[in-house]
Amino acid sequence: MAEAGVVERLARVEGILEQMDRRLNHIESDLEDIRADIRSLDTKIDRNFRWTLGILIPLWITIIVAIILK
Repeated sequence: MAEAGVVERLARVEGILEQMDRRLNHIESDLEDIRADIRSLDTKIDRNFRWTLGILIPLWITIIVAIILK
């Protein structure tokens, strides 16, 4: 009779572990999605930073040349 209780408890623990495994797998897949989104944002930020520098550097040069030639 005591063995039946142990078997029930063991089955319950196994069920809980399976649920935890499924939840952890779901969290891992969500983290991969988040990492992919972060990489995409990083690429966009780099691209926008290059555009900003591409505009600012010629602007600064133009202002400095205008000041020097004045």
